[in-house]
Amino acid sequence: MRPSPCLPRVLRGPLGAFVTALVTVAALFAATPQAQADTTVCEQFGSAVIQGRYVVQNNRWGTNEPQCVTTTGSGFRVSRADGSVPTNGAPKSYPSVFNGCHYTNCSPGTNLPAQLSRISSAPSSISYGYVGDAVYNASYDIWLDPTPRTDGVNRTEIMIWLNKVGPIQPIGSQVGTATVGGRSWQVWQGGNGTNDVLSFVAPSTIGSWSFDVMDFVRQAVSRGMAQNTWYLTSVQAGFEPWQNGTGLSVNSFSSSVETGGGPGGPGGGSGCAVSYATNVWPGGFTANVTVSNTGSSPVDGWRLAFTLPSGQQITGAWSASVSPSSGSVTASGLAHNASISPGGSQTFGFQGTYSGAFASPGAFSLNGTACTRA
Repeated sequence: MRPSPCLPRVLRGPLGAFVTALVTVAALFAATPQAQADTTVCEQFGSAVIQGRYVVQNNRWGTNEPQCVTTTGSGFRVSRADGSVPTNGAPKSYPSVFNGCHYTNCSPGTNLPAQLSRISSAPSSISYGYVGDAVYNASYDIWLDPTPRTDGVNRTEIMIWLNKVGPIQPIGSQVGTATVGGRSWQVWQGGNGTNDVLSFVAPSTIGSWSFDVMDFVRQAVSRGMAQNTWYLTSVQAGFEPWQNGTGLSVNSFSSSVETGGGPGGPGGGSGCAVSYATNVWPGGFTANVTVSNTGSSPVDGWRLAFTLPSGQQITGAWSASVSPSSGSVTASGLAHNASISPGGSQTFGFQGTYSGAFASPGAFSLNGTACTRA
C-alpha cells in the first residue's frame, strides 16, 4: 500500500500503514450518514411517529408502574415494563403502533375512518419479536363504530391474538372456531362494559403474517357485531402485557386501506380544494381553513393532512380534531360535520405559536387525495 502523502516520513513503514488505515476508517465513518436516534417514550399516553405515517403509543392505562417504548425505523420495542397485574383481569397496557385515529390522535395522512361498504381491501403486515419471561398476548386491534369518530371508545373491537403466553384468555367465552385469512382460529365473543369484543385466537404462535383486515371485519358483520354502514377507525398492532414485557417488539408494521375509487378515496370523481386564511401577530397566529369537495361523490369521515412549517405549534382548535400539535398533522371532522357533500365544504380553525419567519403549509391532501389551493 502506498503511504498517505499527508503522513510524516517518520511514520512510513508498518506503523505508517497502521495509522493510514485508522485515518481511512475515520474518514469513511465521518462521510457516512448516521441513522437518526430512536425515540423513547415513557409518558403514560405518549406517542411518536414512525415511517412518516404510523403512530407508536405507550398507552399504559392499567398500572402505575413505569413503562417505556422505543421507536425503531419500522416499528418499536418495549424498553421497560415494570410490575404485574392479576392474570384474571385486564392487562397493564397496550403498547402498539397504529394507522387511523385513537382518542383524537390520528396518524399522518391516514384515510381512516372509512365506511366499510366503501373499503375494497385493507392489507396489513406484521413481524413480532417475543420474549419468554413475561405474560402477554400479541394482538391486532381493529376498531369499528357506527360513526366516523376519531375520539373515545368505539362500539366494536376485533382482536387477533397471534401469540398467547401465560394463563390469560380473551374477554367473554369461546363461541366456536373459524377459518379466516387461510388460518384456523378459536373465536371468542363478549363485552367489557364499554364496547363489544370479538377475538380470534391462533392455536399456535404466529411470528409474522400478511393479511387483509377486511376478512376479520366481514366476520364481525356476519355475526351481527357491525354493519356495512359502520366505519373502520383504526388498525393497531402491539402487546397486552400482564407481567413484565421488556424486550417485546414489533419489528415491522404496515397498514393501508383501499377504497377502490369509492367516495372519500382517490379516483371515483373525487377532488378537493383548500382555502387557508391566517391572522398573524408576533409569535402567534390563527388559521381558518375551508375544505371544499370539488368531486361528484360525498366525502364521509374527512381527514385533511398537511405539514406545519418548522417552528409552528398548534395550541387549540375548533370544529375539527387536529393532531399532533406540530409537524405532519391531520385535521378530522367531528360527529356533526364529518361529511362533505359534492360541491359542499366544511370549515375549521386553530390557533398556534411560531418562531422565525411565518409561513403557510405548502400542500394539503383530503383522505389521501391531493387538493388544489383555493
